[in-house]
Amino acid sequence: MSFHHSTLVKPPPSDPNKAEIESILELTQLSPIDPDLFTNTRPLWQPPGARGLFGGCIIAQCLAAAYKTIPDTFSIHSMHCYFVLAGSGEIPVLYHVERIRSGRSFATRTVQARQGGNVIFTTTMSFVRENSGGKKLIEHAVDMPYVPGPDHEKVRDVIMKDEGNPIMSRSIDILNSHSPLPHVKKTRQWVKARGRISEEGGHQAHVAAVAYFSDHFFIGTISRVHNIWRIPVARLNHKAVKVDEDVRKDLRKDEDDATEAPKAPPRPRTPTSKKPKPVVSMMVSLDHTIYFHEPRRFRADEWLFTEMESPWAGDGRGLVIQKIFTQKGVLVATCVQEGVVRLKQDEPAPKL
Repeated sequence: MSFHHSTLVKPPPSDPNKAEIESILELTQLSPIDPDLFTNTRPLWQPPGARGLFGGCIIAQCLAAAYKTIPDTFSIHSMHCYFVLAGSGEIPVLYHVERIRSGRSFATRTVQARQGGNVIFTTTMSFVRENSGGKKLIEHAVDMPYVPGPDHEKVRDVIMKDEGNPIMSRSIDILNSHSPLPHVKKTRQWVKARGRISEEGGHQAHVAAVAYFSDHFFIGTISRVHNIWRIPVARLNHKAVKVDEDVRKDLRKDEDDATEAPKAPPRPRTPTSKKPKPVVSMMVSLDHTIYFHEPRRFRADEWLFTEMESPWAGDGRGLVIQKIFTQKGVLVATCVQEGVVRLKQDEPAPKL
């Protein structure tokens, strides 16, 4: 990857006192042009075989850019995002922050991410002043489900061999994997940033890190609960790229678990009765919403538990809901994502 094309200026040396995710999400402020204009300091990650940049990169950098226009006493509580175009890992991204409102208790910011003059991503965020709700509060939160801890023998490492990935992930078996009903299944994993996030990063670095990995395996939940994830080989720049073998094993185990449920005796099959298994031909995120409930009560470099489920899929789209908890059971964020999920058709599907 060429620094000349992927960043506006050559990146400075990495700071050994910062976690890898801090360096990846670092921004450069373009004050001589516009004090509310920023760009990526370092090259952004484009996963092998992906159509564009990892969405979590853009989500997190938009949040980091908006935070630079917000007083330290304010914290993010919601962001609503739309993926407009696939981003390229070979072109710098420009982030323009628009200061919509700066009130006493709430502040609103809109950020557009642009490449080559085109908007590739847009988000509107709301920030709230700390402790502005008063001393008397209405409070409740869903309980974290009982699951094996990140170091339990039943929890499997998902090893991501690409050097651009700054997170660690450990997978738990799909809940209700034997059920014929996809909407009752839940995919579960532990996730955290590699290394230790610096004190200099503040709580802003931790929420940006959660925004980054909130897009991890998100829309893919739909194909997993249908047990039709089929990506044996991805192609990037006309070269075959093998999918990480540990992810492949994880997905195969999900399929094996799903076949262990009691079944009726098999009926004799004729060659004409066998139907080909559906194949996912496209999975693309359309929008992404994060509600931060406790933005100052977690560390992203400590294990966080995520649980994802899909209440609906149809018409070439699907919806996924994600809850994120600390190891102590504190619900720190709820995320919602809709995306395009198309199966391979006999005839070509319409273009996006």
